[in-house]
Amino acid sequence: MSLNPQQMDNARKEFRENFERTGLSFEQIAADLNTTPAIIEDTLNLTVSRIEDPWVLKNCLEDQLSTQGKRAVPFTALAGDYHRHWFLNSRRIDKKKIG
Repeated sequence: MSLNPQQMDNARKEFRENFERTGLSFEQIAADLNTTPAIIEDTLNLTVSRIEDPWVLKNCLEDQLSTQGKRAVPFTALAGDYHRHWFLNSRRIDKKKIG
């Protein structure tokens, strides 16, 4: 799935706002996903090598916010059930593999 420039900008803003709402650091999110803070930051900026990475981070942020009793900012481009997108490796996303 390719995003146009406007969708990319919107997704970056949505990631940043949800990340900030969690109150967590890059290090804390990275530990939760068994990766590095640099990979979390790259994913927030949509500078990824695997198209599943933003979905993994999206799910993580939404889970964190839900646990905290907070609402997530809806993602406009990363929407719907990722299992239904034929181009995504849903097993990778389910296993929370990022980076």
